[in-house]
Amino acid sequence: MKRVVLVTGSASGIGRATVTRLEAQGHRVIGVDLRDADIEANLADEAGRRRMIEEVARLAPDGLDGVLAGAGISNPERAADTVSINYFGAVATLTGLRPMLARSAAPRAVAICSTAALLPVDETAMAACLAGDEASARATMAGSPQLAYMTSKRALSLWLRRAAVDAAWGGAGVLLNGVAPGIVETPMSAPLFRDPAMVALMAQSNPMAVEGYAQPEEIAELISYLLTFEGHYLLGQVIFIDGGTDAIMRPQSF
Repeated sequence: MKRVVLVTGSASGIGRATVTRLEAQGHRVIGVDLRDADIEANLADEAGRRRMIEEVARLAPDGLDGVLAGAGISNPERAADTVSINYFGAVATLTGLRPMLARSAAPRAVAICSTAALLPVDETAMAACLAGDEASARATMAGSPQLAYMTSKRALSLWLRRAAVDAAWGGAGVLLNGVAPGIVETPMSAPLFRDPAMVALMAQSNPMAVEGYAQPEEIAELISYLLTFEGHYLLGQVIFIDGGTDAIMRPQSF
């Protein structure tokens, strides 16, 4: 069955790889990004989020079968925007498009989380995220910019786990899951690989059981499954696709 799927962050990295895979399978994909997309919108602010939802309604009047909240950045110099895009933009995408998903016979939604959620976070900013207080989260993040990415991804993972089993999601048959990639070779991570100190830090913070970092296509393979599987029993999961990092760091947790 061919599906209509929306992908944010569609112009590069994991989002681009997911679009390519879904289209190769014959699905129709609506891409959202800052540029080079069907819908050009900035998910760092309310205006951009509203524009995206309005445009999706225009382009897919019969609703959506799948949504990937994949847009994200990792930039300590843009700590406030990092939490706005990675958390508030993702949540706004999922909640804003949930009514369109509910029209599908088999609605599926996925958020890109991260193994970074296992690292230290700014607890105050994370609490502000989960309380829906974007202004406070942005202001707090300015005091600990190095923790912005980890904080946004931990908050997103926690929100997802709680939302997925809510009556409006799982209770209505709208199945929401997340993927938590380890280090993936994308345009966003490219600057890290050019810095020997960062390469050493990544090896320390992301221990792996396998050789070599992931390619976007490997993550897209899992995402495409989560957007198209036929069963009704898989929801609320944050699936780590990380070369073994989660199992190494948390051998007693599952």
